[in-house]
Amino acid sequence: MKPALLLLAATLCAQAPDVWAPMRRFIGAWDGETNGQPGKGTSIREYRFVLGGKYIEIRNKSVYPPQAANPKGETHEDWGMISFDKARKKFVLRQFHVEGFVNQYAGGEDLRFESEAIENIPPGYRARETYVFDGDDAFVERFELAAPGKAFEVYTEARFRRR
Repeated sequence: MKPALLLLAATLCAQAPDVWAPMRRFIGAWDGETNGQPGKGTSIREYRFVLGGKYIEIRNKSVYPPQAANPKGETHEDWGMISFDKARKKFVLRQFHVEGFVNQYAGGEDLRFESEAIENIPPGYRARETYVFDGDDAFVERFELAAPGKAFEVYTEARFRRR
């Protein structure tokens, strides 16, 4: 085989970097305790690769029983997808909430996602999701909101453990 063809074959066979490496640790089922503006509650969540490993699907359900901070209680559900935008070299997180909000975030390997767009909320609001792992089987998720012209404030913070 000619050297140029050998180099081309080696290049084509070389393993491409795993862009999903920072996200792989999420894959699986999780149980959590959440605290914030809706009160104290529990969460269950699952992350899994879908559509040939091109996306990560997220299913989340949080239940806040009746309490002083939230006398009626509430159940929150959301569904999300994480994709990798090759052009921007960023992860994109899209969340669809039972309340009708649709959030689109962009983030990186630091596991911090800032909103690029939010549907069905007054203009100017921003949101941020930050994830901090404690080993392979536990992480903290902080969800923050910012009203127009204001700084981010923690809305909820959840602590998850792998099931």
